[in-house]
Amino acid sequence: MKRVLFSSAISFSLLASACGYHVAGRDTAIPKAIHVIAVPAIESKTSSYRIEQKLTAATIHEFLAKTNYKIVSNPASGDAVLTGKVVSVEAVPLTFQSQTPGSTTSTITQATTMLVTVKCEVTLTESDTQKVLYHNDNFLFRNEYELSTDVKSFFEEQDPALDRLARDFAQKLVAAVLENY
Repeated sequence: MKRVLFSSAISFSLLASACGYHVAGRDTAIPKAIHVIAVPAIESKTSSYRIEQKLTAATIHEFLAKTNYKIVSNPASGDAVLTGKVVSVEAVPLTFQSQTPGSTTSTITQATTMLVTVKCEVTLTESDTQKVLYHNDNFLFRNEYELSTDVKSFFEEQDPALDRLARDFAQKLVAAVLENY
């Protein structure tokens, strides 16, 4: 009986003195007073076609899907404002496929997987106090994307590929802002 009581006391004390760890995604680093987050259009300092539009739309969608915050585009209407600037977009081939077409002896090598890296400056600021709640001037998003080796499919796939990139980017960004990580 004493052994059971001792074990229970030890277990309770360990639970009561938890180190502050929590499950990711269960709590937010954003103050409870914030109910409306303004997400104006993300700026782009790159020549990547429509990337700022896609990233902004995906970020808004992710906030709406994963949080209870009201999202607006006008900074004057938000309790907090999330600003972002795309600093660079880089795509580097990772894997290649070699083909020898028809009866020729020449070999064509095509990239089949690309590593896309998007670098941004991101800031979440409380509107009333101008207190910075989250800031990262080197927010990096990296992901691998497969390319079609069929020329017709390659050009048809560009817009859906940008949508996937924006969705993946927004998931990482919203998680980072919410967890202040």
